Amino acid sequence: MKKRVTLTFPPKAVQTPVTYRLARDFDVAANIIRAQVAPDQVGRLVVELAGDMDQLDAAIEWMRTQDITVSSTGRELIIDEESCVHCGLCTGICPTGALSLDRETFRLNFARPLCIVCEQCIPTCPLQAISTTL
Repeated sequence: MKKRVTLTFPPKAVQTPVTYRLARDFDVAANIIRAQVAPDQVGRLVVELAGDMDQLDAAIEWMRTQDITVSSTGRELIIDEESCVHCGLCTGICPTGALSLDRETFRLNFARPLCIVCEQCIPTCPLQAISTTL
């Protein structure tokens, strides 16, 4: 089973080797999608956790005992078709290839299943035609 979550670390927990402990103690793989972590500051990770359901639940419970806030990430990328001018700037920054330009029509294609909602395309769009759901 896979679960995408956002982890928010208080400054005292930033030094905790979370991904190592998840793998060693719970047999849960953590694919880091986005990270904003600095010493003595609040840190945030968007991760996709993979493992058995019971192991995932135990791992999430352990993180909460470490004062790490765990919240589900159910967001999706939204492209405003009326605002988008199909310039292609977002395609160059997309790490998974979820955004691409059709070679014949030069229109933006969005392959939703490939999107990991890393949000790197949002600040790249000059017309702010890309956003996420809450």
